[in-house]
This record gives sequence, structure tokens and C-alpha cells, in this order.
Amino acid sequence: MAKALVLYATRTNETKKIAELIAEGMRMRALEVDVYSIGEYESKKVDPQPYDAVLLGAATYHGDMIPTMKTFLFTLEKANLEGKVGGAFGAFGWSGEAPDRIFDTMRHIYKMDMISAPLRLRSASLGGGIQMAHEYGAEIAGKIAK
Repeated sequence: MAKALVLYATRTNETKKIAELIAEGMRMRALEVDVYSIGEYESKKVDPQPYDAVLLGAATYHGDMIPTMKTFLFTLEKANLEGKVGGAFGAFGWSGEAPDRIFDTMRHIYKMDMISAPLRLRSASLGGGIQMAHEYGAEIAGKIAK
């Protein structure tokens, strides 16, 4: 069975909710999914290598990703994720730059096989957010299946 790893950094738990909804969307497509905050991932010393896909999510705060994710991106660069399926997501209040910056890092620095675009939501529960997060998970599952 294909496996996906979803990692997130959050301030108000909105990004965590989005991570869980994306994971639900992947599970609906028969993927095994593990979801961790950055802190949990680091404390459990999770190895990203057995996963077919890695997704990263962070909230946007004052026009940038929150510091936890920014620092983590440097750490994850050593994990050799080249060729793995990837996606980026996050919650935002006004501008929403974090998912785009994470997505670009994954594509250009990590050399991952990224899906169409990052997922940016103001909230998991507003404006069709649940459905969009589920569809994002389904898109990841479809890319792994190819």
C-alpha cells in the first residue's frame, strides 16, 4: 500500500485541521497516511524515506511562513526527497504566501515531483475548505498511483 507523510506547523490549529482533511482525502483513496506536527516528527525521529509522498503545511503570519517551518525546511533538505510526490498547504488570514514558498522549495531545492499547485485556505471550514482539502488529498493519491 502506498504511504504519505503529512507534516505541518501551525499557530492557531487551522493548518492542523487542513492537514487532517487532506489526510482524510488520501485515505479515501486507499493511501496509508501519517500526520505529524513538526515537533512530533522531530521527537519521534520519523524517517521520510519509506513514504511515497511528503506534504508540508504552514500558516502564513505577517506575510511569511511561521518560523518553525522555515527552520524545518533547512533540516529536511538533507532527507533526499528527490522524485517523491509532494504538495504544500496552509492557512492564512490575509495574504497566504507560505504554501507558495514551501511548494517552490520542494520543487526547486528538494527536486520533488509536485502536484499542480499549493493549497491555500483561510480556514478548513469556510468556503468549501473541507471539499478542497479532500480533493487535494485525492490529487496526491492520483499522482502516486501513476
